[in-house]
Parts: sequence; C-alpha cells; structure tokens
Amino acid sequence: MSYHQSGSGEPGHEVCQYDGSRLWFWGARRVLDQPYMVCAGGDEAFGRFVERPFATLLEERTDRRVLNLGCLFSGVDALCLDSGLFDLLKRSELCVLQVPGLLGQTNHFYRVHPRRNDRFLEPTADLAGLYPEIDFTEVHFVRHLMTCLQRFPDARVEVVLDELRRNWIRQVSALLQRLDVPVILLRLQVLRDPGGADHPEPDVTDAMIEEVLPFCAQCVDVTTQVCGQPDEIEDMLFGTLHQPMAEHMIGPAAHRAIAAALVGPIQNLN
Repeated sequence: MSYHQSGSGEPGHEVCQYDGSRLWFWGARRVLDQPYMVCAGGDEAFGRFVERPFATLLEERTDRRVLNLGCLFSGVDALCLDSGLFDLLKRSELCVLQVPGLLGQTNHFYRVHPRRNDRFLEPTADLAGLYPEIDFTEVHFVRHLMTCLQRFPDARVEVVLDELRRNWIRQVSALLQRLDVPVILLRLQVLRDPGGADHPEPDVTDAMIEEVLPFCAQCVDVTTQVCGQPDEIEDMLFGTLHQPMAEHMIGPAAHRAIAAALVGPIQNLN
C-alpha cells in the first residue's frame, strides 16, 4: 500500500489530487468554481490524525472557502517545485503557507524524493567526500542523515547546514515572488516532547525568515506541542497500530490554537 493511501492513519480518511499535481491532499476533491483561499504545508497543515484541521476551522470562522493543500511528508521541494500545487496557490485569493522545514530539500549534498521529502535518496559526491566514514546506503530518511552527521563533533555539519539554509532561502523566495497573491507565513514551533523539549531537527532561523518576509503580507508565529496527553489522544483518529505516530502529531487543541492565531491576520487582509 502506498503512503498516500495509509498516510493519515485514520480509518476511512479521504485524500485527493488536483490536475497537474502528483501530491495527495486532505479530504475530498473540491470543485474550484468559486473564489478560495488555501492553507499549504506539511503534516501539520494536512491535519494528520485529526478530524478538523485548522484549514477546516478557518473556513468556519472566516466565512471563506478554504482549500486544505497540506501534504504529508512534504518539505521545500514538494511545496516549491510541484507545478500543479503552484497553479492552485496562484489562483487563490490568499495563501497561508506553513514554513517548510530545513531538511526536506534536494541540495548540493544530497537528493530527496520529489514528493515525499522526508526520504533521503542518495548523497552527492561532495557529501561522500566530506564524510568518507559514513555508509550512506544505510540512511533512508533526512532526519536519520542529520543524526549521522551530528555524531561527529567537528565543523563539517555546519558546511551542510549552511548549504541547506542558502538553498531554502533561494527556493522559498523564488516561490513567494512568483505568487501574485497575499501570503501569510505560518511559522510553527512544535515541541515534540511533552515536557517541552525541542525536536533536535535544525530550525529555520529568524535570519532566514527575515530574508523571505519582504515577499509576504505577514508572518504568524505559533508555538504548540505534539499530542501525547491521554485526554487529547482520545480525540484523534487513528488505526490500532498508529497510536505511537499519533502521539507525535499535533492534536485538535493545537489546530484550534493555530486557527485562532490566523483569524485576525486573515480578516485584516480582506
């Protein structure tokens, strides 16, 4: 079974595609015969394991048609290089764009899957030369790759991170400049540990946001944490085998907080 069929983890969850795109999005395909705004991004925008993602909540609270274009496992490459997604964004009245993470992008040092950007495909000769002691055939995900690089206490990892930051700025800036619609950047800081510890994945920095902010209408920052509390996990939708994954996703309360933070900025752009 392919990842888009089982990806949401909830029984009977519906996903769809739109013309020109190979990405899979949340919910049933909608007829695009009326004006709409979009929420685009990764797992959080998609709303994995929840019944009402923040895009759905925004549709209710803003009285606007909102298209959920969140896509599981997507990063910079899926958001910036999928022509069908770009067409959907460009035709919208307003775009809420979840800031993509740093690792899910093909760059000078490694290649990722064009749609499932969490997948590490292969290193370039430059990365193999920079880290001759690593057997990259055993690496299949970008987070695992970064963990492998960070095991060596030297400056080489900063060379890779500098390339990722430069490429991120280049790709995201190019996307925003091509879009002729107002864009609200949604910068989520998701605390992956119930105690409040940050996830070890390298962050998109304030300096990077400053580089792309001139091409946006606004940036909204929201800090939340993954579901894991027993009282909230009961409100999430997942199959029997998916509870460990569900505990590492944001839950309904987080989606309500995100929607609440976005309502004002969206209404101010009307």
